Amino acid sequence: MTFRLRQAALGFAAALAAAWSALAADGSQPADPPADAAQVQRGKMVYATHCSHCHGFNMVSAGNVTFDLRSFPHNQRERFFESVTNGRNNRMPPWGDVLTQDDIGDVWAYVCTGGK
Repeated sequence: MTFRLRQAALGFAAALAAAWSALAADGSQPADPPADAAQVQRGKMVYATHCSHCHGFNMVSAGNVTFDLRSFPHNQRERFFESVTNGRNNRMPPWGDVLTQDDIGDVWAYVCTGGK
């Protein structure tokens, strides 16, 4: 391996390590690509059935203490799935035994629209 090629490889490795470290530090992931309209519509229906009584229709909170999903960070998909699947600090029940991972993915697509 030539000196320049070795230097380039080391530079790339350092940049990759820095990016991974920054990613791990804030717990975020890149935002998902936009969902198709059918997925968003399925998510809206699942949301209306299972989520709206606490989080409000179209994600407009009814004034209770639930999280405002319109402000949920779009780069924290894994956090969303974890919270919905396993519940959240005795404030939100686990839904993993009611909703499939596809259902949760559809709700995630709807949440990323901000309730529109």
